[in-house]
Amino acid sequence: MGIDLGIKDFAITNREQVFGNIHKTSIIKRTEKRLKRVQRALSRKYEFQKKRGEKPATKKGSNIAKNILQIQKVHQRLARMRDAYRAWVVSVIAKIKPAFITIEKLNVQGMKKNRHLSKSISDQGFYDFKQKLRNACRKMGIELREVAMYYPSSKLCSHCGIKKVKLSLSERVFQCEHCRQSIDRDHNAAINLMQASEYVLLP
Repeated sequence: MGIDLGIKDFAITNREQVFGNIHKTSIIKRTEKRLKRVQRALSRKYEFQKKRGEKPATKKGSNIAKNILQIQKVHQRLARMRDAYRAWVVSVIAKIKPAFITIEKLNVQGMKKNRHLSKSISDQGFYDFKQKLRNACRKMGIELREVAMYYPSSKLCSHCGIKKVKLSLSERVFQCEHCRQSIDRDHNAAINLMQASEYVLLP
């Protein structure tokens, strides 16, 4: 089995299983909206005390302390929901019991340099997913493979193997100019990962 990780959808397998991005769901959007609301409330309290020339009252029981506690609770709720979703995805994949699973080594730090995508990439928790998948594979006796960081899984045609020189992020459908295959970009990448012959085994 090959698994392609992304931002539009969290994970896509070569079997056309699509695990959507949880951050596009209404429950996450509502929770993130609530987080922004309580963060703005805290900011207003700090600004008000600053104008009055007072030091922020952070003692237990103060309004600011209560506000900080609210923010911490919302952060914890978001973290729990993301963690539970990644664990669920791993359990669904592991229950299929494939002979092997191949993933791509991602340059997460390099990806975060894109300021438009850095928050989305951080929220996805790719490293945590990899660790959960590794533990599940170890328990189930599934071979976990990892291809090199710059393996061109998205640029290779899964049908004829010809590499496409240019493929922009906006191109969601992979169209091969050689064999005329037209396939979803992420599904194509997942098939290429499954077919990859060069990889390392993860312990």
